[in-house]
Amino acid sequence: MAIDRRKVLLFSSAAALRFLLFSAFPRLPDLLTGRVEISTPVTSFKRLQEGLFLYTHNVSPYDGGVFYQAPLFLPLFALIPSTIFSLVTALLYILADLICAESVIRIADSGVARASRLFSSPRKDKHWDSRAVGAAFLFNPFTIATCLARPTTIFSNCAILYAIASAVERKPSRAMLALALAAYLSLYPALLLPPLILLCHDQILGRDGSKPSLTNSSINFSLSFFGSVAWFLLMSYMVTGQSWEFLQSTYGVHLLLPDLTPNVGLWWYFFIEMFDSFREFFLGVFWLHLMGYVGGLSFRLRTQPLFVLTTLIGTFAIFQPYPSIADASLYFAFLPLYSHIFPLMRYTFFAMATILYATLLGPAFYYLWIYAGSGNANFFYAITLVWSLGMSIVVGECLFAVLRDEWELERPEMKGKDVRRI
Repeated sequence: MAIDRRKVLLFSSAAALRFLLFSAFPRLPDLLTGRVEISTPVTSFKRLQEGLFLYTHNVSPYDGGVFYQAPLFLPLFALIPSTIFSLVTALLYILADLICAESVIRIADSGVARASRLFSSPRKDKHWDSRAVGAAFLFNPFTIATCLARPTTIFSNCAILYAIASAVERKPSRAMLALALAAYLSLYPALLLPPLILLCHDQILGRDGSKPSLTNSSINFSLSFFGSVAWFLLMSYMVTGQSWEFLQSTYGVHLLLPDLTPNVGLWWYFFIEMFDSFREFFLGVFWLHLMGYVGGLSFRLRTQPLFVLTTLIGTFAIFQPYPSIADASLYFAFLPLYSHIFPLMRYTFFAMATILYATLLGPAFYYLWIYAGSGNANFFYAITLVWSLGMSIVVGECLFAVLRDEWELERPEMKGKDVRRI
């Protein structure tokens, strides 16, 4: 098999850059690990280390109300000798980033973003090279900062990307297993199951002359997904000394939001100010709002299930309980796949300027609040609202561009003409 020298150069450059940052600036990873923009209560590397310490001393890591991550992380990291823990974890996270990039390149090579079974864009010939798509992910500052901070979000992102890459390559069993792993680690990826089923169904339809119905595909893939989740939960039960207490800490924290540590999301400040008597009601409202996008997007964009997955990932990066820039970097990894619709977007500069503005001022406002004492929680929450606004504009603009692309295919005479709402 021929070696792709461009890919080798790309991966080695990205790995060398990350390793250089780890080794040349040894305090930088610890600094980024403490940043609320990157690490959340459910993904923090520091909390993982605390849970690992308790686990290795035969104490339940879920007793202290600090460790909220999946139990299978514990035996994995416990295998690493303490003398080389920092080095091995750095290499592990660099490897995870490279696996993510490889999955993105495989998705780009498939061409599903431009031409699926039910839809073919009139602009499908205008696209980025798959190596450029991988480079956009690997050298994204958000991706690099996430790798250095070492949150466990990277493993969830890696599983999501691998699931989608397997789906476009007609490997539904691997796709369901990978998505089950992502859902086991972070819970919210379970909402990606419906569009992933649609993507797998479209990709396998007609292969070897078989034409399975969507109903049969949905049942088979769902059973594979939930069976894989059950297997991961059973393994966790064995790891934690045959106890189910991890369920409350690992998944209850997402559903009930007991830890209101500030982050770049919208939930924490709202529930700090919320009266306890209304808490359950608004928790239900927020989760229903998050789940409501799944059915609507899957139905309206049935012909483009990969874009449904992309849009949902962007939506979750805004509205999930504990978001971080790691979730945003996952969404940005998919955007270059749709470079053919970039000319149809209207407010690109405004969206990018808003995100850049929030990225630069977010740490400053947090410092004024926590360390300088010259501000309050409103300072930081205001800038997180600006961040969410910028992300919402990007998601909305991509959705508009895809719908416009679809509309021009149906009505070629309207190509290039302005659209106005009457």
